[in-house]
Amino acid sequence: MSFKPWKQPLLAAFAMVAGTTAATAQNVQTAQRDIELGRYNEARAMLRPGSSPETAFELGRLYQMRDMPDSAAFFFNKAAGSTPFGQVAAGRALLAKGQVGPAEAQFDAAAKATKNKDAKVLTMIAQAYGESDAKDTGKAQTYLNAAQVVNKKDEPALMVARGDIFLHSDQGGGEAMTSFDRAIAANPSYAQAYYKKGALSVRSRNFNAARESLNKAVELDPSYAPAYRELADMYYYAGQYDLALSSFQKYIGLAEKSSATDAQYASFLYLTKKYPDALTEVNKVLQADPNNLTMNRLKPYLLYETGDFANASTAMDTYMKVAPADKVIPEDLAYKYKIMSKTGKGNEAIAGISDLIKKDPSKACDFQNDLASIYANQKDYKGAARVYSYKLINCKGDLTDQFRLATALTGDKQYTRADSVYNIILTAKPTYAPGYLARAKVNSYIDPEAKQGLAKPYYEKYIELSKAEGADPTKFKEGVVEANGYLGVYNFQKGDKAAALNYFEQVLAMDPENKGAENNINILKAKPKAAPRAPAKAPAKKK
Repeated sequence: MSFKPWKQPLLAAFAMVAGTTAATAQNVQTAQRDIELGRYNEARAMLRPGSSPETAFELGRLYQMRDMPDSAAFFFNKAAGSTPFGQVAAGRALLAKGQVGPAEAQFDAAAKATKNKDAKVLTMIAQAYGESDAKDTGKAQTYLNAAQVVNKKDEPALMVARGDIFLHSDQGGGEAMTSFDRAIAANPSYAQAYYKKGALSVRSRNFNAARESLNKAVELDPSYAPAYRELADMYYYAGQYDLALSSFQKYIGLAEKSSATDAQYASFLYLTKKYPDALTEVNKVLQADPNNLTMNRLKPYLLYETGDFANASTAMDTYMKVAPADKVIPEDLAYKYKIMSKTGKGNEAIAGISDLIKKDPSKACDFQNDLASIYANQKDYKGAARVYSYKLINCKGDLTDQFRLATALTGDKQYTRADSVYNIILTAKPTYAPGYLARAKVNSYIDPEAKQGLAKPYYEKYIELSKAEGADPTKFKEGVVEANGYLGVYNFQKGDKAAALNYFEQVLAMDPENKGAENNINILKAKPKAAPRAPAKAPAKKK
């Protein structure tokens, strides 16, 4: 699943409080900091008591960050006026509503009123573009260049705004990174610039650079919560779910307490496959905010993943009723069909997801796993194997898809073919322990009485890997019990009772309640019964 339930805010705050009282200036500065860190409720509380144009302007920014353009425009208009500051505010109100041409007219008037020589005004205009969704950056760059001429040197906030502007273009990553580097060069202690650089590195999947920049941001400012959120994203994309979750929990610990942050946490728990925990958080958010669309979306997903298919069906029906038609995404339909396949509607589910793929062939590869899951839910493993074979050929499938194919082939009792697929996986990843355990199992099906010992080398390798440095014993326990049990039976059949006893004793040491191992040990340790004595011959009678 590719959607992210939250939006990373654009954070180039620049104080513009000329003419305000000291108290108002302090409130604005504090609110700007709260907005930068995503503490929107705290920022709103700080700004509400004031009624100055400056506080209204920051409220406009706040609502723009929260994707509420109508509210943003309302407050920007409250800050609007005939001064250059007011003209910038009016321009931002128009830009928030997507009215680019009229917005540019207001910005031009503000720049003209200051004869293009007020760096603060020019920077505010640049930030207006950086914090908007405007794709055309040509006009914004004009103001950037004018501000740089006035400053005569790189100013960190302006460089961050420059980076944000370039990020709107499809190929602006290089210029954006250069901008953030220039901000850092101008002020090596500017945490926001390191955060921005790290976030861009996450986006480009340059994880080493991302980790370095984001760690530097929190080193400079331990309260910089958004950096931990980006670190969580980075680890998630790298498949390191435990580190992703711990980083996100650090973010939650620093972020403001609200249903919005709870919803982010629930979403991230879902993405990192912590389904029961995610469901708990979803229910908590829905108690406070019953109409939360993302949580209503995730609830049926999570009920499906936790095996509660009847309630998943009910929750999906509820979501489909409350979600506007334009908010229903293909992933919603994929889950809907998977839920149907678990609630007695398998044929309808297959038809539904097949139609979903047919309607948008560009997404055919995205939903192959869902289609295979539906086949597997119907115990149609042949169909699941066919889907994974298609994905490997047509969708640049990876080793995970090879593993799923082998699992489906095993379910379809195509054991020899499954074994050959596991061989491909283990040739590519010689230390992949789950592959050895799965290959051992499929070979035990080929050789069910263990007469040939086909599974023996794979179980032995699995035990070896369980003892490797850094291996987590809890993750290996069940497989090691299985491996020792098999090797005990194999050695018993070969007549090596000492080796068999050793393996069964290892099973019992790890699983004291294992009755099979206990019975086998008792049999092996039992003393053989003495053979009955032959009856003594009666003495011969004397003649």
